[in-house]
Amino acid sequence: MTNNQSKGKEYEKADQQVPPQSQQSQPGIESEMKPEPIYDDPEYKGSGKLEGKVALITGGDSGIGRAVAVAFAKEGADVAIAYLDEAEDGDAEQTVRDIEKYGGRALKIKTDIRDEGSCRALLKQVADELGGLNILVNNAGVQYPQKDIEAITSDQLKKTFETNFYGLFYLTRESMAYLKEGDSIINTSSVTAYNGSAGLLDYSATKGAITAFTRSFAQNIASKGIRVNAVAPGPIWTPLIPATFDAGKVEEHGSTTPMKRRGQPAELAPAYVLLASKDGSYMTGQTIHIDGGDFITS
Repeated sequence: MTNNQSKGKEYEKADQQVPPQSQQSQPGIESEMKPEPIYDDPEYKGSGKLEGKVALITGGDSGIGRAVAVAFAKEGADVAIAYLDEAEDGDAEQTVRDIEKYGGRALKIKTDIRDEGSCRALLKQVADELGGLNILVNNAGVQYPQKDIEAITSDQLKKTFETNFYGLFYLTRESMAYLKEGDSIINTSSVTAYNGSAGLLDYSATKGAITAFTRSFAQNIASKGIRVNAVAPGPIWTPLIPATFDAGKVEEHGSTTPMKRRGQPAELAPAYVLLASKDGSYMTGQTIHIDGGDFITS
C-alpha cells in the first residue's frame, strides 16, 4: 500500500469514528470535538519553502487555520494567528505550541476582525513583533443556517458579511502597507460559492463575494508582484461544523460527496503552502477546490 493509500485509509477511518455531536456557539472549540480533527500530517515534511517568511492567519487557532499554521511552521515560517474565542484560549495556545514545536516563532492575538481599527492594529502588531508580513491568510468565518430567507435577520446578515467579507477586505487593504513583491494573499472561499446552498444563503453569498474579490484584486495588484489566490473547501471536519449544525447533520456531514466522507484540515494545508511559496509563482486569481469532488457533481 502506498503512502497516499495509507493516508486515505486513515482519513476514512477517522470519518467513521465521528459520533453525533453539537456545540452551543461559534466559532466552536476543537478540543471538545470527538474525535478531534486531524490537522498535523506526520508524513508531511517541510523543506524550507517559507523560510524567513512571516504569515498572519485569521481563524488560525483551530480547524483549517490551525492546519495551515502548522504546515507553514514546518516550512520555516513564523506565524501569527488571529482568533475570536470568548470562552477560552485553549485552542489558540495549542496552536502556538504546535508552531513552536516545528521551530517557528508564534504569536496569538485575540481580536474581532469585523472592526476596521482592530484590523489595522492587528497588522501593526504582527509586523512589529515578528518583523514584517509576507503572507496573509484570510480564513475566519461564520455561518448560520436558515431554512427560509424570512428567517435571516438584518443582524445575522450584517454579522455574516462583516466577519466573512468586511474583515477580509479591511485586512487586505491595510496589508498593502506591509506586503511587497513576491508576497501573497490567500483567501478561504467555499464550495458553496460554486454549488450554492439552500440553507446558507448569506454565508454562500459572502463566499461568492470572496471568490469575485480574489479574481479582481489579483488583476489589480499583479503589477506589484503580489499574488492573490483562494482555496475553496468542501465539507471539512472543523469546530464550525458541530457549532453550526444539529447532531444529526453533523453525523451525515460529507457523506454525499463522491468520496463519501468529510475531509480533514490536514488535507487542505498543502494547497495553502503551494499558494504561499515559489511553487505557486505563476498562479494568481485562482481557486483550488478541495471538496471530495463535491463541485464536479453539480
